[in-house]
Amino acid sequence: MIRVVFYLLIVGLLAAAFVWLADRPGDVLITWQGREIDTSVMVLAVAVLVVAVGLNILWSIYRAIRRSPDTLRFHLRMRRGMRGYHAVSQGLIAVGSGDVRTARRLAEEAARIAPNEPLTLLLTAQASQLSGDRDAAERTFHAMASRDDTRLLGLHGLYIEAQRRNDGAAAKLYAEEAAAGARAPAWAGLAVFDARCATGDWIGALERLDRNMKSGLVDRDAYRRLRAVLLTARAIESDAGDDRDGARALALEAVKFAPTLVPAAALAGRLLGDAGDRRRAARVVEAAWKANPHPDLAEAYAHLQSGASARDRLARVESLAARTPGSVEGALAVARAALDAQEFGAARRALAPLAIAPSQRVAMLMAEIEEREHGDEGRAREWMTRAIRAKADPAWTADGSRSDRWMPVSPVTGRLDAFQWKDPVADLHADEPVIEHDRGPRTVEVPAPAAPPPAPPPPQATVQASANVTEFRPLEARTVEAPPSTPPSSVPPVSAVRGLARTAPAAAPIVPLIPVPDDPGPEPQPQLEPETDTSSNDSWRKLRGLFK
Repeated sequence: MIRVVFYLLIVGLLAAAFVWLADRPGDVLITWQGREIDTSVMVLAVAVLVVAVGLNILWSIYRAIRRSPDTLRFHLRMRRGMRGYHAVSQGLIAVGSGDVRTARRLAEEAARIAPNEPLTLLLTAQASQLSGDRDAAERTFHAMASRDDTRLLGLHGLYIEAQRRNDGAAAKLYAEEAAAGARAPAWAGLAVFDARCATGDWIGALERLDRNMKSGLVDRDAYRRLRAVLLTARAIESDAGDDRDGARALALEAVKFAPTLVPAAALAGRLLGDAGDRRRAARVVEAAWKANPHPDLAEAYAHLQSGASARDRLARVESLAARTPGSVEGALAVARAALDAQEFGAARRALAPLAIAPSQRVAMLMAEIEEREHGDEGRAREWMTRAIRAKADPAWTADGSRSDRWMPVSPVTGRLDAFQWKDPVADLHADEPVIEHDRGPRTVEVPAPAAPPPAPPPPQATVQASANVTEFRPLEARTVEAPPSTPPSSVPPVSAVRGLARTAPAAAPIVPLIPVPDDPGPEPQPQLEPETDTSSNDSWRKLRGLFK
């Protein structure tokens, strides 16, 4: 609205000026080189205006002719740029959709139109990767890494290619080069940290972790945990190298960052106990035990005082276990210490709540109690047999790998702080379908051995085998009689049983208790007569050797 008012105001002023000139025509006399020009003011003003407009038009034409080469060159460049932009954009779309032929064709077109543009180099590299031409992709990434504007992008591409061909040294080199600047990209900082951890360069990993923290790549909680793990790794190395003072200082620093880290607390407690600072060692171990009861902590707590008797160690372990009532690890630690002190009653009382559904460690401890207290090898063998079938105890596990001791990195992936104290099979998803899960329970008719003639035939029973349950139910169907050549103690194949179920005439008085699995497995072999065992002690030792 303001513009309209302003426009009308200007038009009104011009009209008023013309009216004013028209009311006052006046005369103008021009004498130039003997010639006189007599005209009015209005005519002179119009003539001056026409001359000015004409001169402006002539100057515009002259300037357009003079600048026409530059204008034509700019137009052609813009047109070429639009074609290149179209080729790059459509090529990237083709790469994203997996169209190899279109991506290669558009990459070649973009390279012909704009060969040195960053997006052209990116499209060429990605088209080469998509088509499987790794050499061409690496050449393009090298060209990008040699330029200032695409250096980080080229190094990232070279890093990815090195990872794809499992060249860890080259990948680390490219990541180190990308992270050398003041502001390293996130992928480079994290890749350098992981590479240094995988190679055991704990000092370099600590330095990189501090830089990642300052760059905002790691939050404060993760930083404290990772720093504690790295310090614990350095402490373990120093302890192995007989540098007890350095190991103790590093372990205490690790406990400062993560008081509940079990390896750090156990190592710090042991080293402080060896140095005579038992009060501080007890505080460190007790704080970690309250959060994470662990056998290593119980072992370190029991041996805080060198030269202590077995009964003194038992008393210390009992006081530690009392801090976490109902803890399984506490009960196992008390039982172990009681066995060492030959307090078999205390060991039994500690294991009594766990013996109902024992794990492998519980069954092995019960076997040791039976053997050492009463010398009852039969009961000991029974417990060792239960240990074979018992559920697994927690262990240091990382990426499907199980270790007897804690390690700072995973031996499978090289990932830091990967080991966790848990059931080794806890990562298996229990909700995944098993073999023939959707079929429901199967009913298998099992043949029975022949019975004496006077015995009346009872109703036949079937075996229903599902996950872990064997159920016997009487049926009123046809019964199955085993062939005369089948011994009563052998189990025929399931296929033979099903065939006999359709043709067998008579029923047997006894149905053997045979749980049939989902997968029948191989054909049963004939069982030989057992030989006389003259080396029971050797067999017992071999059985126990399975758990060492």
